[in-house]
Amino acid sequence: MGPMPSQTDLKRLHWRAHHRGTKEADLLIGGFFDAHHASWNADESALFESMLEEQDVDIMAWAHGTAQVPDRFQGPMIVALKQLDYIRIAR
Repeated sequence: MGPMPSQTDLKRLHWRAHHRGTKEADLLIGGFFDAHHASWNADESALFESMLEEQDVDIMAWAHGTAQVPDRFQGPMIVALKQLDYIRIAR
């Protein structure tokens, strides 16, 4: 397990995860970050950061299981992303 990401890195990732361009992407990607970032090491944080370089529609399709996940992202992070149990729904 690599070192923990710095607070500066986490703040930057938080902003990027919550400011995607659509409310749906903000909820899905930002909600995923909020639910999981505290347990990430530097390698996992870097993987998430590289995922943020992808198109929102692709990330959302991976989460919903409607598109094939690229091999470089296969693993525990995508398994957690597909759970969709981290999205808060206003009632």
